[in-house]
Amino acid sequence: MKQQKGFTLIELLVVIAIIALLSTLAVVALGSARQKSRDAKRLADVKQMSTALELYFTDQNAYPTSAGVTLGGSSAVCLGTNGFNAATQCTGTTYLATVPASPTPPSTSVYTYASANGETYSIVFSLEGASGGLAAGTHTQAPSGLQ
Repeated sequence: MKQQKGFTLIELLVVIAIIALLSTLAVVALGSARQKSRDAKRLADVKQMSTALELYFTDQNAYPTSAGVTLGGSSAVCLGTNGFNAATQCTGTTYLATVPASPTPPSTSVYTYASANGETYSIVFSLEGASGGLAAGTHTQAPSGLQ
């Protein structure tokens, strides 16, 4: 009888199943890494905006007054002497040339700034998962710190 070289159908199916299992695990791990990177970016963005607001407060003796401004949107692109403005209106000292936008679509997560009296402010944002000792969900950055 003649011996043929090659793989049997069962051997090929086993190898394909193993490759499929490994690729599924890789995709799941990659999705988790993406979520963590978006949350890390959110925390870095909020820290950057907080620092810019403190510089603004040092020069202006008040925080910019606004109610419910979506940061990174068309009405709040930069932070200058006149507060949050569109990029074409950012005049005088520029504290933040480009206000960061949330890394996910605005319908799921945005940065919202509010300051009624100029004495304090709040930046509201959401995290997708636990990050930096914070639980998933909505958080607020204020002059007193992150809550």
